[in-house]
Amino acid sequence: MKTMSAGVRCRRQTVTVLFVDIVGFTSMVDELDCADVRELQVDYFRTVSAVVRAAGGVVEKFIGDAVMAVFGATGARAGTPAGVRTAAAAAVRAGLGVQEALRGRLLAGRFPVRTRVGLATGDVIVDLDEAHDGGYGMVSGSVVATASRLQSCAPHDTVVVCAATQSASGAAVAYQELPPVSLAGKPAPVELWRALELQETRTLQPCA
Repeated sequence: MKTMSAGVRCRRQTVTVLFVDIVGFTSMVDELDCADVRELQVDYFRTVSAVVRAAGGVVEKFIGDAVMAVFGATGARAGTPAGVRTAAAAAVRAGLGVQEALRGRLLAGRFPVRTRVGLATGDVIVDLDEAHDGGYGMVSGSVVATASRLQSCAPHDTVVVCAATQSASGAAVAYQELPPVSLAGKPAPVELWRALELQETRTLQPCA
C-alpha cells in the first residue's frame, strides 16, 4: 500500500472499469416530462446496479444515463494476476448481464431502451477509503477515460473491450475482434474486441 497524502490510504493496482449508457438518451428525454425521466433513471440505475453488484463490482458513479463501475479494486486477491483475470471476466459478465436484463424490458413500465458497454483494464490509484458504492473518485488513471470512450463508440447492444481486458478474460469469454478505433487523446488506434458469450463457469465467480 502507498499513502499518497496525509490521511488518504491509496495503492496502485490493476482494475477493470465498466461504462454503460442508454443509446439515444438525450433525444428520448427531450420528449419526456422530468418526472418521467426520473422514473426511467431510477429503474435503470437500480437494474444496472443489481447486475454489477452480483458480479462483484462497485458502482462508482451515475452520470445522466451513464453508470461507471469498477471491478477488482477490493478483495483478498485484488491486484494479483489471478485477481485481475477474475475481475476482467466478472466485468464482462456484468456487461452482458446488463444487456440481458434490459433486453425487451420497459423501464418504469413504459420505456424500451438499448444500451452499449465499454470495458478497459489497466493500472489505477485506488483510494481505499472510497472503494465502495458511490465512492466518487475511488480510482484515478487513464483507463477510466479509455473505458468511457470505448463505450461511446460501441455498436448498439454490444459489450466492447480493450486488448488488455480481452487478454485477461480470454479463457472465460468468447470474443470477436473488431477493427481498431481512434479515440480522442490516443496517439494510435486502439484494438477493440466484442464480447459474445461466457465460456467457463469455473472462472466466473464474483471478484470480491
